[in-house]
Amino acid sequence: MFSICKINNIGYLHAPLLSDCDFLLHAFCTRHGGVSQDDYKSLNMSFREGDEEFRVLQNWDKLASAFNIPMENFLVLNQVHGDNVFVIKPHGDYFTSCEALNYDAIVTNRTNLAICIKTADCVPVFFVDRIKKVIAAVHAGWRGSALGISAKVIHLMQNQYGSRPRDLLAAIGPSIGPCCYEVDLPAAEAFRHQKNAEDFLFPGKQKDRWMLDLVQANRRQMLDCGIPDANIEAAGLCTSCRQDDFFSHRGSGGITGRQINFMMIKRDPPCRVLTVDDKRRLH
Repeated sequence: MFSICKINNIGYLHAPLLSDCDFLLHAFCTRHGGVSQDDYKSLNMSFREGDEEFRVLQNWDKLASAFNIPMENFLVLNQVHGDNVFVIKPHGDYFTSCEALNYDAIVTNRTNLAICIKTADCVPVFFVDRIKKVIAAVHAGWRGSALGISAKVIHLMQNQYGSRPRDLLAAIGPSIGPCCYEVDLPAAEAFRHQKNAEDFLFPGKQKDRWMLDLVQANRRQMLDCGIPDANIEAAGLCTSCRQDDFFSHRGSGGITGRQINFMMIKRDPPCRVLTVDDKRRLH
């Protein structure tokens, strides 16, 4: 079960499975702790949903201050509901314009860069290679999940970084659950080709309507890629059922904010030469 935490009034969830990775900082944020109002109350982290810009900026400033991360060290994708993966190298520039961020997943081994996923029902997934110190953040909506975005990220980590499935940890944050996520026939058809689709796609109460379990759909992709079940942990919280704690696009009728989910590899402290005075202090 995820741990519920608070720092400077900002509520967030912490995945215990990732807690042993001492090189890692991560948070699945709630909607609590910001300054936005009305439909966007309170920690709305998106400028694109109709909230007042100055309030969103204040929310980002509060988040950056709470976690002691410079605001410019947060990277947020445009999230276009596809399956393209943005790979960031350890050094150098990595994008030239806002349009260059039209992706739905990020993979990197760069330190001090908080890679972010915005959600309001879609599934936020974190992958961590605990041996090679490579991380990935995935935005898995129904279209991305149908395209196998989680499996694509795992294959990329294997091919480009040499990650082994048994070394990968996966944390799945709060998202809309099968209790609330009804989809139409075209959306359901997009999943029928996937292995074990009967585990996450169920007939709805009405004709040509289906209940979709996005968390289980992505978990199946992970298992099929060889990640052990014990290496996968899900929050088990439905954003539509828990609108007091999370933004939900479906639950709100489409007018709402976005919570942020981020992960960062912490930079190792600089090495110092041990001086004579240092030795004296150690005794």
